[in-house]
Amino acid sequence: MAKKVEHLHWPGAPDLWMPYAPAIRVTGGSTVYLAGVTAAPVYHHHPHRPEEFDAMPRDMAGQARAALENLKRSLEAVGAAFSDVVTANRYVTDLSEQDALNRVWAEYFGESRPTTTTVQVVRLATDPRCLVEINAVAVTG
Repeated sequence: MAKKVEHLHWPGAPDLWMPYAPAIRVTGGSTVYLAGVTAAPVYHHHPHRPEEFDAMPRDMAGQARAALENLKRSLEAVGAAFSDVVTANRYVTDLSEQDALNRVWAEYFGESRPTTTTVQVVRLATDPRCLVEINAVAVTG
């Protein structure tokens, strides 16, 4: 069965731009789960070596762009694109930076509107300088 993605809205919902869909129904295709990525190199030593993360941007827009580039590489590795992402979780260390994240998000997702959850956390595991982590689920086919 070919993949079909339906972006579903509540009955009588106002016609507003939102960076996400309230619900998505997918039939057909193959589901791919993508691990969380930050602005840090995806492939790095464990235990972590702080010097491996020195080249990360220090601002939210720069880190969002770097994280989405890392997500893009994961998507490409499974033959998918941002338009195949149906849901994503976004973990940020400062919710006041969400507007910067959303601006960069729009550059990568365009008209595609996956469901999203954005949560403020105290710290991300990779490095204390990380400001955002994104994981996603995509459906290919």
